[in-house]
Amino acid sequence: MTTPSRSVAFGTPDGVTEGDWFAGHAALHAKGLHRFSGRGISGTEKTGADSIVLSGGYVDDRDEGDVIIYTGEGGRDRDSGQMVADQTLGERGNAALVVSQAMGHPVRVIEGLGVTQGKRRRATKGYVYRGLFQAAEHWMTVGQEGFRICQFKLVKIESGDAPTPQPVDPLAGAETAFEEQARRYISQDRLVRDSKVVSAVKKMYDNTCQICRTRLIVSVGGQAYSEGAHIQAVGKPHMGDDRLENVLCLCPTCHVLFDRGALQLTDELHVIDGLTGRFRAELAQVKGHNIGIEFARKHRERWANRLP
Repeated sequence: MTTPSRSVAFGTPDGVTEGDWFAGHAALHAKGLHRFSGRGISGTEKTGADSIVLSGGYVDDRDEGDVIIYTGEGGRDRDSGQMVADQTLGERGNAALVVSQAMGHPVRVIEGLGVTQGKRRRATKGYVYRGLFQAAEHWMTVGQEGFRICQFKLVKIESGDAPTPQPVDPLAGAETAFEEQARRYISQDRLVRDSKVVSAVKKMYDNTCQICRTRLIVSVGGQAYSEGAHIQAVGKPHMGDDRLENVLCLCPTCHVLFDRGALQLTDELHVIDGLTGRFRAELAQVKGHNIGIEFARKHRERWANRLP
């Protein structure tokens, strides 16, 4: 990967026209179209994204001409070419596209031609400039390879039109500036999803749910999927800590039930039904993972008025 020498700049550079062809990344860089070789997204969380390259790198991408469903970056092993981990909004390019959505920055779209398949995808017939698009919305989903991915809907900006800022955080109030919404939203996702603590707990249990003992296999390579659940929720207003003692390794179903109080922990670390108070299961624990009783109490307090 090369280090970009140009700063982030939005819009179509002077001397470039939609439909222009370029032999390679060096030519794209020289014309100010794309700042990186080896990365699909140009931009940062601070500035937003100014360009992307379509290279056929993800099976979940869709190109419908004026509307593109673009999969963000991260989660792919560079040696095997396979997805091995979830994507997150904390990845630099993904965060940059979220900021461009929030701020209404136009994004240059460049398409690789004659892209080879296999571990190392490359455009054998050069690149074409597709024009300016707006990041209209984004979402998180589970892709065809079994891992969580970030996807962006990019819509062509017609000549003479200007992109408009779009809210990115459905829970944010209208009084909050879109840029602030975006950065807070990205920070919260990074805190919950990218935490080294969450990764450590999932590794402790080999992605096996501590409540129902389910281990979900999500790829032909045998990779398993689990989720890290904070017992006392992080962030405002709950202010839980991102510590081993405050995280469980759960399957998606148990995670949803736990987050919504339908499953709770007693001081003895028994799993009870949060709606009836009845015993459901013993919580699995491995050596070195000491659950904080204070976090279980905070979780129960949050849902105390639901018990009969």
